[in-house]
Amino acid sequence: MPVIDIHTHMLTRDWIELLRAHGGGKYSVKKTPANQDAVHLYDAPFMTLMPGMWDYDIRIKNMDKAGVDVAIVSLTCPNVFWGGREVSLRASRMVNDSMSEQQRAKPDRIRWFASLPWQYADDATAELARCIKDGAVGVMVLGSIDGRDLIDPQFAPVWSEIDRMGLPILVHPTAPQGVRDMHMEAFNLIPPVGFMFDTTLAFAHMIFTGFLDRYPNVKLIAAHGGAALPYLAGRFDICHEKIPACSAVIKDRPSSYLRRIYYDTVVYEQAALELCIKVAGSPDNVLYGSDYPHNIGDMAGCLARVNALPGSQPKQIAGKNAERIFKL
Repeated sequence: MPVIDIHTHMLTRDWIELLRAHGGGKYSVKKTPANQDAVHLYDAPFMTLMPGMWDYDIRIKNMDKAGVDVAIVSLTCPNVFWGGREVSLRASRMVNDSMSEQQRAKPDRIRWFASLPWQYADDATAELARCIKDGAVGVMVLGSIDGRDLIDPQFAPVWSEIDRMGLPILVHPTAPQGVRDMHMEAFNLIPPVGFMFDTTLAFAHMIFTGFLDRYPNVKLIAAHGGAALPYLAGRFDICHEKIPACSAVIKDRPSSYLRRIYYDTVVYEQAALELCIKVAGSPDNVLYGSDYPHNIGDMAGCLARVNALPGSQPKQIAGKNAERIFKL
């Protein structure tokens, strides 16, 4: 059974330079206090640039070292949700073309998620069709899009097309809005706290608004082990029972919706992975991911925690589930 990494990132130098030129004062690429190049939201760094992010030869060497057979690569945040219509579409095509090229060059090692200019529905659906034709096996989206929730009606045409195709979609966090009000520039708190907040809030919106019922064919993957979702499952249920607003739309317990989504293994403790599997309802709903090549990515460690699980779970989570969900 191959080992398939479904949460792992690549980008291009051209994408970085486009972000430098068109970040518009909101996003910038500059040095951190530790003298590392990083993408910032205002003055808060959230994505440290690492050499492996644009070097596929280094990637393959590290995959071989860790025992990973296939990587389903995706762009990281802030994705392409900046710079206006022309720039957003150009950024999408730039990264998608690079990933498609790498899949053709390394067909036994690389697959990819498409990045779309979600703010412009016509462009996004056209780019989705082009990417699927070019070999994309799913779509990546962030937990919020330029300050708008994923459930915003603006994005409904894109969701409808993804639902029609029944595609997997990796929901990855970004730097949440309000980072300055929350003082997240201190101690670089976006990766440890802000990202978890962004994912958790995105899925809370999707659960309590009935979004999952409207788009039943979308295969949603919650990044980083679902962030705080596994820990909050019981709280969601009791609030649904006791707080009228929490049951205004959905009648089933929120925890039942948590068993209708997928989770990756980008957690850093065995107990956290085991809780994630429990809340997911089955190891069939959990997929190996590493967050490579971010500076906190852990290709070997995430796989070791998967391999430490009992019975058939390691084979299921390391590759079998991804083969089924992505039709590999």
